[in-house]
Amino acid sequence: MSYADKVFVANIKDILENGFSDEGLNVRPHWDDGTPAHTIKKFGIVNRYNLQEEFPILTIRRTYIKSAMDELLWIWQKKSNDIHELKSHVWDSWADEKGTIGKAYGYQLGVKHKYKEGMFDQVDRVLYDLKNNPQSRRIMTNIFVHQDLSEMALYPCAYSMTFNVSGNTLNAILNQRSQDMLAANNWNVVQYSILVYMLAQVSGLVPGEFVHVIADAHIYDRHIPIVKEIIQNEQFPAPKFSLNPDIKDFYKFTTDDYTLENYVYNKKKYDIPVAI
Repeated sequence: MSYADKVFVANIKDILENGFSDEGLNVRPHWDDGTPAHTIKKFGIVNRYNLQEEFPILTIRRTYIKSAMDELLWIWQKKSNDIHELKSHVWDSWADEKGTIGKAYGYQLGVKHKYKEGMFDQVDRVLYDLKNNPQSRRIMTNIFVHQDLSEMALYPCAYSMTFNVSGNTLNAILNQRSQDMLAANNWNVVQYSILVYMLAQVSGLVPGEFVHVIADAHIYDRHIPIVKEIIQNEQFPAPKFSLNPDIKDFYKFTTDDYTLENYVYNKKKYDIPVAI
């Protein structure tokens, strides 16, 4: 059994059994046919994953790790808001006529700020501190920038990372204001676990604990039958994840620089509508 499967199944059952339904209330999200997209949700879910013990990828349903990593690099390495630089189509519904998502996600990470040590964008500041000031309790990123929200196609869901070094171990917390549990939960867990691996490797550290804090963890109404089926699927042992050990520069990683050994998963494909 994959630990990620165990956590996901427990979260889904808790939401379905104990969650709050916003059926009948006025909600912003809608389906592509214009119907309001209602949810059942739980507030304040916290999941912890020890990356030294197991890579947290689902086996009860396939997570497309190469596409997840591509989006991660698009945001954190390219610091881009241009969907033409992204191989998947996960952002197509939010792109403007120029093919950008406005001042969102990667755009914010690429904005330079003045510090005592000089000018850094948020990613380069993290890299600098992990190498030069690893005991700092201020190694953070935040892309929920209020003055730019009106120019974002979508307010950031996964908006803040906090990094903390203990000895030679890099730990991290991802804060997320909102989470579509079926469409995006394990996608984000895989992405930010890979980020911890990458940052640790280029900083001379080892990946430790990844903590995922979700304020509004929800299941959309049209997803309920799907998640009920998925959590009944057979579970398999977690695969082994590793990065190309020759990469020492964060900006040199590509989607070909990982291996995922013995990834066995349920092969049924699901047609999952996405609320917008």
